[in-house]
Amino acid sequence: MTNFSRRSILIGLPILVTAVAAAAEPRLALKGYDPVSYFTEGHPEQGSAEYQAAFDDATYWFKNAEHRALFVADPDHYAPQFRGFCTVTLSHGAKLEADPEAWAIADGRLYVFAAKQAIPMFEAQTASIVANASDNWAKLRNTP
Repeated sequence: MTNFSRRSILIGLPILVTAVAAAAEPRLALKGYDPVSYFTEGHPEQGSAEYQAAFDDATYWFKNAEHRALFVADPDHYAPQFRGFCTVTLSHGAKLEADPEAWAIADGRLYVFAAKQAIPMFEAQTASIVANASDNWAKLRNTP
């Protein structure tokens, strides 16, 4: 029985350490797309791990040093709202990873969605969707 317990510990400990380390790493926002490119290029472009910055418990990648510098100087402007989770889903009380190619800029803010089909609904009801998403974000922000 003692050998079984030692073996279990020796096998389980590396798994536990790996899980804790993974949980401690910030989430890669926008699946690695460059948040500045939405504003400067008018469309999302893939970023690179070579140019990255952390903000609001997430890591962001950028296509070049210039975009990284713009973001670091004003992350509140360039970072997607709700840490890059789907705005429409949040407005309905759930937290879902967004598709970085489903997006809109409203009132100078970047919003992303789980699917491109959500964009027309967001454009038609921007104020109410943002208000509901903001209310729910306060409750869902720190949930997995």
